[in-house]
Amino acid sequence: MTASQGSTSAPSFTVASATQITAVPPPGSGTAQITVVTPGGTSNGIPYTYVAAPVLTGLSPAEGPVTPGTTVTLFGSGLTTTSSVLFGTTPAPFTTVSDAWVTAIAPAGPAGPVNVTVTTPGGTTNSAVYTRVAAPGF
Repeated sequence: MTASQGSTSAPSFTVASATQITAVPPPGSGTAQITVVTPGGTSNGIPYTYVAAPVLTGLSPAEGPVTPGTTVTLFGSGLTTTSSVLFGTTPAPFTTVSDAWVTAIAPAGPAGPVNVTVTTPGGTTNSAVYTRVAAPGF
């Protein structure tokens, strides 16, 4: 048995049951037909669409208080299908505005820099730095 996408075989696949196969797609872009070949023949094709990896190009504001609640705008590309926004390892509530723009509510954390990342079905972005600043003490 082989699992393939177009004319390229999947680098690996696992038969989970008589009705389910898990496959790692070969590198590609756009949309391709996925088929399975067995001694009994070739399956009908099912379309598979590659999703580009997301990229962060910046955020604004780049700093805020250690308390939660600051709305941070994340800029980049491939953000339409955002599934999570993390400030370090802490998930943040977010709203996807467009492919190039997501807003997130910064969670509370200690003073200092924290890496912000966005995850989509295409992968996880590079990080952008958000710096939490402690309130001045008297």
